[in-house]
Amino acid sequence: MKHVVITGGSRGIGLGLAKSFLNLGCRVTICASSPKSVDKSVADLFAEIREERVAGIECDVTDVRAVRLLWEFAQGKAPIDIWINNAGISGPQVPFVQLASQNYEQVVDVNLVGMLNGCRVAAEGFVHQGFGHIYNMEGMGSDGRLIMGLAVYGSTKRALRYFTQALSAELKHSPVGVSALSPGIVLTDLLLEGLRENSEQFANAQKILNILADEVDTVTPWLARKVLGNQKSGTLIAWLTIGKILFRFLRTPFSKRDLFSSQI
Repeated sequence: MKHVVITGGSRGIGLGLAKSFLNLGCRVTICASSPKSVDKSVADLFAEIREERVAGIECDVTDVRAVRLLWEFAQGKAPIDIWINNAGISGPQVPFVQLASQNYEQVVDVNLVGMLNGCRVAAEGFVHQGFGHIYNMEGMGSDGRLIMGLAVYGSTKRALRYFTQALSAELKHSPVGVSALSPGIVLTDLLLEGLRENSEQFANAQKILNILADEVDTVTPWLARKVLGNQKSGTLIAWLTIGKILFRFLRTPFSKRDLFSSQI
């Protein structure tokens, strides 16, 4: 039985991954910055699977000491096989010059420093135990494309891709794998909260999102299966490929999707 640790696992893609791994027979440990959120998510997951294969703990990923406590908590349940750095925030979707310093500092702390802390702690633990694979969660900006209003968020995800590749190379001759997950455009609170702050922007975005976006429950089972089947470090497991994007645009005149009827 594989044991998977997921940061930011109490909602969105993280929670979807937790459900998917549990449905595939894995043990799962999640964390989030809110203890109430963690407790509720663990209770909901337990009610769904009715097995003692899920646990959770409060963890501020920006604090490396808290991340070490997460490792110790999870390791106390069972040896860890897979560690997924999923915790992330987007911040207000506005031009950078309009952002307060605490806004962009928080995005950098959670998305970048939090990911670095997770990699540091998991890599040390995996080297010691002789096996393990780290996955970092990509997002809009990872491929270098510009997203208006998300300069800081996109920069953290661009840096995440570089670091993932660099750490994979550094650990090439170790028992530790380092790879990345690219979920594409997923309708989560992280995405929708930023868009809803600007009603005109939200209205304009719906058309393209109805073509390219997906629900959490569509994407995460596929990602989980790919993770469990992957044995190679440096892998990018990507849901929304160029081929899939082209296919969706080509079929648009013949097949209309409405992903927002249940979201709004």
